Amino acid sequence: MSLAPGWHPVALSGSIDPGTSAGTHLDGREYVVWRDNSGVAHVWEDRCPHRGMKLSFGFVRGDHIACLYHGWQYDTAGRCRYIPAHPDLDVPATITVPVFATVETCGMIWTTTDAAPNRAAPPADPGEAMAVTTLYADIGPLAFLDAVRALPPQPFIPGDPEPQLSQIDGALWRLTAGGDVLLLGMQRLNDVRSALHVVIAGSASTYAGAGQSHVFAWTRALRHRLATVPAKSEATHAEAV
Repeated sequence: MSLAPGWHPVALSGSIDPGTSAGTHLDGREYVVWRDNSGVAHVWEDRCPHRGMKLSFGFVRGDHIACLYHGWQYDTAGRCRYIPAHPDLDVPATITVPVFATVETCGMIWTTTDAAPNRAAPPADPGEAMAVTTLYADIGPLAFLDAVRALPPQPFIPGDPEPQLSQIDGALWRLTAGGDVLLLGMQRLNDVRSALHVVIAGSASTYAGAGQSHVFAWTRALRHRLATVPAKSEATHAEAV
């Protein structure tokens, strides 16, 4: 399965600390998302070329990520730099891990497999953003968005206009509820499972702590709806459209 063109969110920025890694999926393919100790995010194929072990099971040391199985270490360009069983070996430059373009914007980490000459610009950075949560469901992206439309959040200020959902760019959506703007990053994990990364576009002075409690309440309600209300299949949704 090939990844659709464009930029795809793979994690909330705040969910990957410096020196840590996590595994994820995009359209059925496995990826590792990790930060080196300087805080730079990377998205790679989640497989050590030696024996196929997931690099997300490994550990980060400085600007290297190491495989848990035999400790092979890779630099930020994906090239193997050190093999513990052969510490004096000049590691061949051909031993590499596929790496993908990575950016951080809208409070999320994004990646694309598009070649540089054909690569679109990533979503524009809206400025300050507060991460809320990531929701997972055993449905496709279109059905996930149906659930969002069916359960819009309450406006932050009573009397504000009705919430509006609009697509910004590819996998990024904007949900406006009165004075609130939520950024929704839709991640297609595989044919039957998706993730929704929820971020508030706004300052910490407004939304830190209790300031985002109403958004947390909405995500809890959305999670409950996803668990209790049967979702329309992607095929049925396409027919309706």
